[in-house]
Amino acid sequence: MVLPGFLTVLIFNYFPMYGILIAFKDFSAAQGIWGSDWVGLKYFKTFFNDPMALRVLKNTLLLGLYSLLWSFPAPIVLALLFNELKSKRFKKFVQTVSYFPHFISIVIVAGLITMYTAREGIFNRIITFFGGEPIMFLLESDWFRTIFITSGIWQGVGFGCIIYLAAMSGIDTTLYDVAEIDGAGRWKKVVHVTWPSIKPTTIILLIFAMGGILGTDFQKVILLYNPQTYEVADVIDSYVYRQGILGAQYSYTTAIGLFMSVISFFILYITNWISRKVSETSLF
Repeated sequence: MVLPGFLTVLIFNYFPMYGILIAFKDFSAAQGIWGSDWVGLKYFKTFFNDPMALRVLKNTLLLGLYSLLWSFPAPIVLALLFNELKSKRFKKFVQTVSYFPHFISIVIVAGLITMYTAREGIFNRIITFFGGEPIMFLLESDWFRTIFITSGIWQGVGFGCIIYLAAMSGIDTTLYDVAEIDGAGRWKKVVHVTWPSIKPTTIILLIFAMGGILGTDFQKVILLYNPQTYEVADVIDSYVYRQGILGAQYSYTTAIGLFMSVISFFILYITNWISRKVSETSLF
């Protein structure tokens, strides 16, 4: 039963790793990976000397940090609220509604965002109704990060809380009964019973989130950004897309991707080390 999954990961995740060699070569499709000339760290130096490097690194880091700051706690808060609902029927309805956006294609989500934030979209209709001036949201760099992060929360918060709800379902109900006997209200139960019970799960997911802090939602960025918002929206993945896919600079963009993967690994390792020292909960 494990074999199909094992082969899938091996073929599509591990075998292609030899392709990182082109980061150290002047890759030519005619000569192939092994036949291309070695150039060492040439393309890494090219990236570090590129005036665009600082901008894309800054934008990637800021989008990752802001997403972590706002998107990571959202599923936890929603799961805690779901856990407090008494009506099972209402709880199932709200959960279904909150899960639904996760299954909507990112292309459709980007289309909805474009439509709602257009000059004649619903947001501008509300603004003008109250006497304000229409705002071209997607053409103004000040709004890009807000739209990107809030739309991400809307799309992922419901599905993201499933793991926390699963962790809460394993909590011994007698703990709540004992807390109630001791005079604890709902808030005290959350603080002293629910939160300590889901804390290990939260820490593990936080470690994963830190490891992926440099991995922005590339598809949404490509669908929503434009030259007028490049200043804040152009991230490493979009830069790699333009240079690698559109510009055919395969060695250069492979070097960038390898560099970012190494940085992400160190962030993951350091976060895991700190977690192990502080809370005794870690991945390894």
